[in-house]
Amino acid sequence: MELYTLGKIPWEETQLIYHALALLGREALCLVSPSAPYVCIGYHQDLEREVDLEFCRAHDIPIFRREVGGGAVFLDGNQLFFHLILKHDNPIAPKRIDAFYQKFLKPLIAVHHRIGLQVEYKPVNDLIFQNRKISGTGAGEIGDSIVFVGNLILDFDYETMARVLKIPDEKFRDKVKKTIEENLSTIRRELGAQRADQWDENTLNNMLAEEFEKLLGPITPARKDNLLIAKMQAIKSEVMGDDWLFRRGKRVGGRVVKVRSGLEVVQRMHKATGGLIRAEFFVEDGRFKEVAISGDYFCFPKDTVSHLQAAIEGSPTKEILKVLTDFYRMGRFEWPGVEIDDWMQIFKI
Repeated sequence: MELYTLGKIPWEETQLIYHALALLGREALCLVSPSAPYVCIGYHQDLEREVDLEFCRAHDIPIFRREVGGGAVFLDGNQLFFHLILKHDNPIAPKRIDAFYQKFLKPLIAVHHRIGLQVEYKPVNDLIFQNRKISGTGAGEIGDSIVFVGNLILDFDYETMARVLKIPDEKFRDKVKKTIEENLSTIRRELGAQRADQWDENTLNNMLAEEFEKLLGPITPARKDNLLIAKMQAIKSEVMGDDWLFRRGKRVGGRVVKVRSGLEVVQRMHKATGGLIRAEFFVEDGRFKEVAISGDYFCFPKDTVSHLQAAIEGSPTKEILKVLTDFYRMGRFEWPGVEIDDWMQIFKI
């Protein structure tokens, strides 16, 4: 197992390094941090629907599409990243995804404990401190390798994170920002500036290496050799162009922002025969929360909406069809041209 402790490097290299190592079939641990901020989107995402391109261009924020899944994230030098690259057939890697995360999050948990934060594991891949997410992690396959990535969040720019996302209106953007602030924390926020400043980047990276070594066995320090550099350059020429960046991704209706495991902020719209219907809501641990419905209020009593909101509020997402069917069966809904199938376009998760 090789160890690449690279510190602050050009932003694109923080992504190219683990892609290159995976495609070369090298098992390694990389510790990096971007020297400039950027936005990173998942393999399956549609860039133009996920990211506010006009804002990013105006503020010189570059964008990278990675070859693993997940959502759009804002990354900068206040986040220290690790990349663990393992061969797909390495017996040390559990086959079940939950077991994989539970095992390889142990070093990250240990580092947080060492600096005074008693974080806890929350399935499937979150670390939680006082019910707030405090680290982002993900895993995927590249070539014949498994890549596991994660971070230590020293500090976080909530304002820019909410701004780089493609959001349909400012009211919903404010809700997204507030939800992120309430549910995503940082080392500086929890320890306070004075205590957090005791842990510099080198110290934290050394801790990460020590804790991973306990799990993986001996790790040998390494430098980028000519073969690795050449592979990074070859990948760069492929993925930094518009064809890769703007490739058609998965298109979904409305806007869904995942804040942490088990919590999403959702806005959806649907044009039914009877008019436009909208809804904003949270999905928390598989249940609808804070449901707000609006639309073309032409031909139904206002209390109809409040009754529907109350029926959906707190119900399990997997039971939404039953909730809507029962509601209609009770004869409490009076909106001609808006049927159960229309509401399913809004609330089906």
